[in-house]
Amino acid sequence: MNNVKPKKALGQHFLNDLGIAARIADSISGDAMPPDCSRYADIPILEVGPGMGVLTRFLIDSGRQVKAVELDSESVGYLHSRFPALDVTEADFLKLDLSEMFPGQFALIGNYPYNISSQIFFKLLDYKEKIPVCAGMLQREVAQRLCSPPGSKVYGILSVLLQAWYDCEYLFTVDEGVFTPPPKVKSGVIRLTRNSRTELGCDERRFKTVVKTAFGMRRKTLRNSLASLLPQQGEILSSPILKERPERLSVEDFIDLTNAISR
Repeated sequence: MNNVKPKKALGQHFLNDLGIAARIADSISGDAMPPDCSRYADIPILEVGPGMGVLTRFLIDSGRQVKAVELDSESVGYLHSRFPALDVTEADFLKLDLSEMFPGQFALIGNYPYNISSQIFFKLLDYKEKIPVCAGMLQREVAQRLCSPPGSKVYGILSVLLQAWYDCEYLFTVDEGVFTPPPKVKSGVIRLTRNSRTELGCDERRFKTVVKTAFGMRRKTLRNSLASLLPQQGEILSSPILKERPERLSVEDFIDLTNAISR
């Protein structure tokens, strides 16, 4: 077995503060979870990019089934030696079929590599029916963007797409000095829990297209940014919403806009 601690790889910065690791782990279990999410307190956990296992130890201590996905072979060897019973898959998380790993629902957590964190959350949306709760740490600016409300300067594509299906909470900020090596930016810890929405109320593929197209030119009004999607005639063309910029629209506004364009 490989007992040598792995080096930093794939844009990842290893957390070395046990107190913060415990707080992250607690965000998806026990008393730290919102009351209406207590039903998820016993579902299995999938950790993304465990590295040296500083978060993993607290997840295992929760008594729940824990699986991990790690791409770096050195880290995988280290994890096998430190946690012999841990189910570790050496693979690229973004390429995995998560339905093959878990027959039912599971929680997602991790100290997410900065360079693929947005892609991780796009993948989360593909498995929203299997992942009712997700938490973890990522670059603070990205974490704030995911949880920002309409009207915020950082409100964007992922803000809308995630908030359509999840309640997004920014939990706390983490300083640079608790990582090895220290990143150049602060980190933020967030928690996402599935909301009560069971249907979007519009064509989901068209909804994604409208949101992505609108924010593709976020400084322009919707009349200009969505010009390629708007019909040549119809009530939507006289709607005052087209005078707005995309960051002013709520999830419900985007749903209504998608339906109006579709009509």
